[in-house]
Amino acid sequence: MDGMVGTVLPLLLMFVLFYFLLIRPQQKKQKAVMQMQSEMKKGDRVVTIGGLHGFVDSLDEGTVVIKCGDGSHLTYDRGAIREVIQKEGE
Repeated sequence: MDGMVGTVLPLLLMFVLFYFLLIRPQQKKQKAVMQMQSEMKKGDRVVTIGGLHGFVDSLDEGTVVIKCGDGSHLTYDRGAIREVIQKEGE
């Protein structure tokens, strides 16, 4: 009995350590990104995963049209937006 507890306890501690150091922070980060992507609105300044900077011109359920500095309009998936730099009213 003591030998089994001595074997299982370190494995259990390793799992708990991995959860708090790796899994939980990743889940929080993913939740924050999904919230940011769902709260985007027209006029927000955004950066895509590829590094394109622009303003949100229009939104659809799964896509975002971004207006670039030269006036061109590019369509991206919502998941391709890395961050919102500046909200419309700021």
